[in-house]
Amino acid sequence: MNQLQQNAAGPVPAIHTLNRRTFMMTTAAGAGAAASAATGTAAETGSAAPPSGAGSHETRVTINGKPHPLKLEPRASLLDVLREQLGLTGAKKGCDHGQCGACTVHVDGRRVASCLTLAVKTDGCAVTTIEGIESADGTLHPMQQAFLDHDALQCGYCTPGQIMAAIACVREGHATSEAQIREYMSGNICRCGAYTGIVEAIREAAPQVLRMEGRMEGRRHA
Repeated sequence: MNQLQQNAAGPVPAIHTLNRRTFMMTTAAGAGAAASAATGTAAETGSAAPPSGAGSHETRVTINGKPHPLKLEPRASLLDVLREQLGLTGAKKGCDHGQCGACTVHVDGRRVASCLTLAVKTDGCAVTTIEGIESADGTLHPMQQAFLDHDALQCGYCTPGQIMAAIACVREGHATSEAQIREYMSGNICRCGAYTGIVEAIREAAPQVLRMEGRMEGRRHA
């Protein structure tokens, strides 16, 4: 091709290579522009995000035998309300997905994962946490004492949830054998591996827990 033909064909366009850095910078700039536009639209229409506490519900819950009138956001979990509003930090936040059992408490006598339980759903219910199971004179619950006697803990982080689940396991009639205990306690994870001590503690404490439950039931019907 001679010079005349090259000039007639016009200039050859430059080829730009889109590398990772260029792509990320372009994406970030686009996201920032979109966010600014959304903010401006919200400001113009007055549709700003609702303030914290908006839409709170009047709720009355009995916790460890004491009534608590509370104002709760519909999305608040029972675990967060116990820990952050009431200072009951025995129930622990582990996975926050209901998979480790560290947050186990009782609602109307049944064990629940408090991280997955909406606090407003406990309106009118009786909630029991690890802080509420010892006797009025400070005597430990038989299950607490058994956990100590059998070294059924190491770091102790999961222990409150383990104990609450263990009491429920006995109450449900699922502590008649080692295999049954392991099955019905499988939702509570101990990352330290204190499972042998936990099983031994539950087997030892089971008769005492059942006698205690029987006495409490008798008083309720007296």
